[in-house]
Amino acid sequence: MTTVYKICSRAEWHAAEATGKYLGSAVDLRDGFIHFSAAAQLAETAAKHFAGQSDLMLIAVDAEALGAALKWERSRNDDLFPHLYGALPLGAVHWARPLPDAVEGKRQIPELAS
Repeated sequence: MTTVYKICSRAEWHAAEATGKYLGSAVDLRDGFIHFSAAAQLAETAAKHFAGQSDLMLIAVDAEALGAALKWERSRNDDLFPHLYGALPLGAVHWARPLPDAVEGKRQIPELAS
């Protein structure tokens, strides 16, 4: 089983819980897909796109449950990144946890095991 990860604001995640699906952040909506990261990509994603932000959530998602709507496409550093073309159904989510704020400019990614 492959797990992919999404970082989003706590407010966005609470809205998803209320509706039963996550439609994406403003950046996701602009780009036409929901940006995810593989485990090895998370630290760089957090540093590059979420520096200085607080009150974030880390969402672990079953990639296989997303079916053909999940595409692995070349992006940063020519790495393959998972992109979801459609809404994220909450039934595909393994867990959602608060992502710790950065301390002295460095954010620690928590243990990813379920």
